[in-house]
Amino acid sequence: MEAYTKLVIVALVLGLAIFSVPMGTYGQGLCGMTKDGLKVCQPSVVAENPAPPSTACCSALSKADLPCFCAFKNSKALSYYGIDFNQAMLLPAKCKMVDSFHCS
Repeated sequence: MEAYTKLVIVALVLGLAIFSVPMGTYGQGLCGMTKDGLKVCQPSVVAENPAPPSTACCSALSKADLPCFCAFKNSKALSYYGIDFNQAMLLPAKCKMVDSFHCS
């Protein structure tokens, strides 16, 4: 349980650090994806009726730090940007980057 508590604290600090700087500042976005990369993937990560990921989305996702997204597993921060966490976790497989992707 103590390890989980530390993980939650790290995730909160990471979330505050990321969201205290506006997206797109210095060309950064979220977890290695630029603001533009997040924008092209947005139709594929909505909660209802997500679209298949575009080639541009898969290209942007290939530069992402996938484990970084795990810090947002139980966070409402992604929903602020219209990202459904569960749909986002399906993208690496949909883009044929990996067979599946799961957060521990």
